[in-house]
Amino acid sequence: MASRLVLCIGDLFIPDRAPDIPPKFQKLLAPGKIGQTLCLGNLTSSGPYNFLRGIAPDFHAVRGDFDVEPFPAQQAQQSTSHSQSLQDGNTAQRPAAGAMAPLTKIVTHGDLRIGMIHGHTIVPPGDADVLLMQARQMDVDVLLWAGTHRFEAYELEGRFFINPGSGTGAWSSGWWAEGEEPLPSFVLMDVQGENLIVYFYQLKTDDKGEENVSVEKMSFKKSTQ
Repeated sequence: MASRLVLCIGDLFIPDRAPDIPPKFQKLLAPGKIGQTLCLGNLTSSGPYNFLRGIAPDFHAVRGDFDVEPFPAQQAQQSTSHSQSLQDGNTAQRPAAGAMAPLTKIVTHGDLRIGMIHGHTIVPPGDADVLLMQARQMDVDVLLWAGTHRFEAYELEGRFFINPGSGTGAWSSGWWAEGEEPLPSFVLMDVQGENLIVYFYQLKTDDKGEENVSVEKMSFKKSTQ
């Protein structure tokens, strides 16, 4: 059974709240390794868009509450290096307003239906019952959402819910105890038929100030009942 590696990332806020995607993440997200990219919104400059489009040609995005659009597809084809296109976009003029990405989107991998939503339309924010209602309404097996800048993954009533956190560790109000800050994170999903293996990547800094990438693994199997 062929598998496909899918990147789930969102809430980048470059350069508004974070200078860049961490270099250790950029190295992991080199082109040629990932088959599909799912972005959950808040692309606030064209550089991150170009970077994500360069990871995999199969790119899908939903609208966050601070996106600046459109980002023409041809921008991803500029003759620049993968990392350089990201850096150039941080200082480039923002694109003019235009057609916006959808608030929700569904991608399918065989019989597995994956729903995408940023999360700013979920009230109360991050509420498990409301997310379950959203998943039922979209008729999806997996629901990806964002907005809290905090990683979450859990199964509820036969459906799987994933929040990849913020790809840059951008600050966010209302979700963190005093003294806590978001950590950069993203999710890779290995889709194998009706099975989903989730790898959660997080950038942590140790007591010596050295940055290290930690990886946690979870799994989900679609119910056949």
